Amino acid sequence: MLDNPNDAIRPDFTMGEYTNARARLIDKGIADDALAAEALDTIWTLNNEAVKDTWAEQEEDEQRQAQEACHHAAELDQERQRALEDELTAACKEELKKNKAKFIPVSNAKIPTIPVIIPSNYAVRKLKAGEYCELYYFTNRGLNEAKRNLLSMEPQGMILLPRADGQQIWVNADETRDSKAIITKDENLSWEDFNEAAPRIIVAM
Repeated sequence: MLDNPNDAIRPDFTMGEYTNARARLIDKGIADDALAAEALDTIWTLNNEAVKDTWAEQEEDEQRQAQEACHHAAELDQERQRALEDELTAACKEELKKNKAKFIPVSNAKIPTIPVIIPSNYAVRKLKAGEYCELYYFTNRGLNEAKRNLLSMEPQGMILLPRADGQQIWVNADETRDSKAIITKDENLSWEDFNEAAPRIIVAM
């Protein structure tokens, strides 16, 4: 049904174009022309009401079909979205397996504001052994010298050193004191050098 019966205009059955229709009703027993026009009007009204009911059912069917179509489209969209999410999850897992180093969590630790003190290997070995170590190695000059040695690419090799029990032991050359290096004794340090070295050696101990 294409035309909405609710928009239909009631005809005027008293007009001449309905003369034959009125005459047939008069032949069937309707008393006069006016009553025949009223009968035609009643018949039209009853037919129009029936068509309105059919139209309403048609609209309900169309609305239901439209809702079902929308619901089906939404389900398909959700399925596509889930499939896409599953695909992305699988791709992320595969990427994580192949490149674990790229996904190492970044630490929230603050950047240290206190400079890192790295004394010479000789001074470290002395402190670990609980032996006396000159403060010179913790002055600015001593630390700069240790830094230069640390950055040096030349291999230091191994040397033999006597132990307290008289036995000899192999140690890295950079863990020994360079006989050519000029080391300032503690009692000859300036107050400036002493103030630099004392807190550092305490922390290192």
